[in-house]
Amino acid sequence: MTETGRPCGHGHPPEARSRTGWLGNRGLLGVLVLLGGVLAATVVGVVAFWPKGAGSGAVAEGAGQVGLTSERFAAQVQSVREAPCSYSTAENPQNCRAVVVVPSSGPDAQTPVTLPEFNLEQTGYVPDPAPGDRIVVGYEPATDFYFYADVDRRVALWVLAGLFAVFVLVLGRLRGLRSLISTALTGLLLVGFVAPSILDGHEPLLVAVVAASVIAFASFYLTHGPGPETTIALAGTLGSLGLTLGISALFFGAARFTGVATEEGAILSFVSGGIDLSSLLLAGAMIGALGALDDVTITQAVAVAELRRADPTMGASRLIAAGLRVGRAHIASTINTLLLAYVGAAMPLLLLFAVSDQSWGMVANSELIAVEIARTLCGSIGLVAAVPLVTALAAVLGGEERAGRAGDGSGARTRGSFLRARLRRQPAEAGGRAATWDDFTPQDELDF
Repeated sequence: MTETGRPCGHGHPPEARSRTGWLGNRGLLGVLVLLGGVLAATVVGVVAFWPKGAGSGAVAEGAGQVGLTSERFAAQVQSVREAPCSYSTAENPQNCRAVVVVPSSGPDAQTPVTLPEFNLEQTGYVPDPAPGDRIVVGYEPATDFYFYADVDRRVALWVLAGLFAVFVLVLGRLRGLRSLISTALTGLLLVGFVAPSILDGHEPLLVAVVAASVIAFASFYLTHGPGPETTIALAGTLGSLGLTLGISALFFGAARFTGVATEEGAILSFVSGGIDLSSLLLAGAMIGALGALDDVTITQAVAVAELRRADPTMGASRLIAAGLRVGRAHIASTINTLLLAYVGAAMPLLLLFAVSDQSWGMVANSELIAVEIARTLCGSIGLVAAVPLVTALAAVLGGEERAGRAGDGSGARTRGSFLRARLRRQPAEAGGRAATWDDFTPQDELDF
């Protein structure tokens, strides 16, 4: 004993105890071994499905036949004039809007170009640019033909992205920076690996499985750092994602979704007949569910860890019960978020169905709506399953780590620190009365 009454001699420093607790936790080591196997399989999948560009040429040729591969150039509107159309007659007068633009690049860069007339008598959307506006024009080299393509929104999007990054960095600081890097890597993976690999003829679902695994490993460990909570959350995410995939495959097959109900699916089936669109639907559903699972699983793992730190005497059963109470509130709001996200994206479609004089059952039976319903329900089942899975893993495996620390004496010191903290708080909590032993016995509810 030292002069202060503390044990001396054979105690381990805190960092050594942390390493001993981690390595001595057989449950966590088992999870790490399983994750290592998944990571190895993921690497093999990336190598096997790495895009080589073999199928992109054929798809590009088919896309060119429907005008999807025309060149695009930024341009500035020079003048706008409304007058009778060039084909207007006295018997059938037609008014048109003539727009002159100056492309910033391309074969006619910095040269005024007159776009085809916009007929103001037609129903539907008619572009209404003003002089000085930035727009995007399409160009067909074979016919030397320019046409209006879209508004140039890139400046607004860059400003919005910068504002988002500032908010994330101010609140999240270093972790916010890591999350931004993770988001950028996810986008690069989807654009640089998933899409080209599917266009090369690889099975969309298998490509999505590999991509989801890469995203999960990279986002969890890059954003949250290596540690028990991250490892447990990752294991729970992959397990719940597998359940979501199985349920989605079962019910997507039972519903006989074709994938050609949307305009994009119909065009894709025309330009590339080799892509399995039903498999592509499953791939999209799985990647979409991954984002929500990330949120739920890491929250549950961290919540259980914080509950244990608040009361190191809590056993696994009490931790699971307390963690599930947190999870129920979180899962309810997350499911509602998923539903609102899908409904918000389909608002114009819902309005069309509302005036179609069809029953709600027939509306839901439409593949456009049924796919979103199936995605929401299958993804929500995976989310609900993730809560007890991650909570149990965090409570049981974390309990093993706590027991390992207790074996080398650190557990007793942790409990002693907890009791001393309770002693310091007790006068304020008890209205100034003296503390008794009953104040430190396990309670039925958490003490915060």
